[in-house]
Amino acid sequence: MALRDTAAANGDPLIRILLLDDHEVVREGVSRLLEAQPDMRVVGSFRDGKAALRCAAQEQPDVAILDIAMPHESGVEIARQLRAASPDTHVLILSMHSDPEYVRQALEAGALGYVVKDAAGRVLVEAVRAVHGGRRFLSDSVSREALQRYQPSSAEDDPLARLSARERQVLQLVVEGASNAAIAARLGLSPKSVETYRSRMMAKLEIEDLPTLVKFAIRSGITTIG
Repeated sequence: MALRDTAAANGDPLIRILLLDDHEVVREGVSRLLEAQPDMRVVGSFRDGKAALRCAAQEQPDVAILDIAMPHESGVEIARQLRAASPDTHVLILSMHSDPEYVRQALEAGALGYVVKDAAGRVLVEAVRAVHGGRRFLSDSVSREALQRYQPSSAEDDPLARLSARERQVLQLVVEGASNAAIAARLGLSPKSVETYRSRMMAKLEIEDLPTLVKFAIRSGITTIG
């Protein structure tokens, strides 16, 4: 009897997992690690956030493992959207960044776990099982300070909470250097609409110039450029 069949026969729940990381070698390594566990199965592996969100809406995975530093749209923003597309999916961030600010942003976006990529494989496996059971899991290297800094934010104390999902998308693309025309093509909008979102977003953040906007985005975990 196969290991997976043995797990099912023993009544152990099969943890269905979705992966999102823009590095293929990372996805392959994580997939092999998880598929080697008798109680885990990877139901989707993606480098693109939109494809991952479509899969989440269809498959309703138990756990989604997301990289925080994704091109065009951060893992933090994707976590927010995934929670809406598949409310019962527990989000686990797997990131190279241990800065507590990134952890805080991930937690506020609804992530239940945060693991740094230099952690041992057994730590990731433990994290998957923990978040699947509804328990918070943070890497030892970030947990204490991150939890001290984490407080659920409101629009009054977190500027990002003032922005709509579309405005956050425009924010990330702007600070990554995309033109209005490029953003329009990426998001399926007109350049005029992009300019409207851009102006509204900067007004809500009370930011008047691009360098300040870039600094804010890096500090807030929206982008890792810089």
